[in-house]
Amino acid sequence: MKVEIDSFSGAKIYPSKGKIFVRSDSRIFRFVNGKSESLFLQRKNPRRIAWTVLYRRQHKKGVSEETLKKRSRKTVKSQRSVVGASLELIKERRSLQPEARAAARREAIKQSKEKKALLETKKKAEKAKSGASNVRSQGSKISKQGQKGAQPKVAARSR
Repeated sequence: MKVEIDSFSGAKIYPSKGKIFVRSDSRIFRFVNGKSESLFLQRKNPRRIAWTVLYRRQHKKGVSEETLKKRSRKTVKSQRSVVGASLELIKERRSLQPEARAAARREAIKQSKEKKALLETKKKAEKAKSGASNVRSQGSKISKQGQKGAQPKVAARSR
């Protein structure tokens, strides 16, 4: 025995009962009675009609109390050390006061800036030294492209 389901209300349609409606696009709709067929043809929304299965499902009507709520497992947080920092170090840094943390940050930034400035001055000194030796060895002015190793321009020749 094949039991069909109403296209509008979601009710069961037993054999030899109900109506079949075939739309012009060859889609088949089955209805239990004239009431659901009429509401379907009026383009009513079955989720807004209180006696339909869709409405009852949406508004949680008639759900048996036997079904227990699913128990959700609570996530357990665990702290692990990160590469390069042990768990004790992480806890120590987390417990620092905001003022102390800000001061440590300022100090680290200051040190990195000093280190960068020192590298910059070394670089400038080396550049000046190598630039002076290049000028002395060639004796004439060299363009920036020439210093970088570009091919010298070929002088224009007339016939």
